[in-house]
Amino acid sequence: MSNIWVVSDTHFNHVNILRFKDSKTGDLIRPKFDDVKNMNEVMIQRWNEVVRPGDKVYHLGDVFFGDKEQFKVMWPRLMGSKRLVVGNHDDIKFLSSGAFFQKVHSCRLFKDQRILMSHRPLHESGLWVGGAPGEGTSLMNVHGHIHQNPSPKGPYYNVSVENTEYRPIHLDELAKIAKRMLL
Repeated sequence: MSNIWVVSDTHFNHVNILRFKDSKTGDLIRPKFDDVKNMNEVMIQRWNEVVRPGDKVYHLGDVFFGDKEQFKVMWPRLMGSKRLVVGNHDDIKFLSSGAFFQKVHSCRLFKDQRILMSHRPLHESGLWVGGAPGEGTSLMNVHGHIHQNPSPKGPYYNVSVENTEYRPIHLDELAKIAKRMLL
């Protein structure tokens, strides 16, 4: 089986994200970058440090903003076979029409690892498989959308790039976290 990686909220080419501030602290949410080109290059480098050509990467949405032609040139530089769990800012028609993603999902279940992937944190009542809450198997919701903010209380894990050092995280690492969280 190939390696499986997960990442969310890259916002490639999104100039304004470099101006976004944390509502509680007033700090920039992406202070490490001089400009959007620097941000893109750092995320490409960090992605390719861990992902190999035969690996699978689940991107949990909000892939890019801005110029589609620039994106078409940049995207193939990222290693791995990519799958999309659609985010609220994704142009689904554009992203699913080209050779960007092998599969497009609204959410993705990894039952053996007890992980349910989505863009936004899901309601806790949906974090069960094989029965109603309390009757089936509980799941950890791996999500993005909320950037630097902490996940809701409960079985949630935020993989927005601001929380993963701007690189994908391995499914095995998420499975270990789920095992500890769901004891």
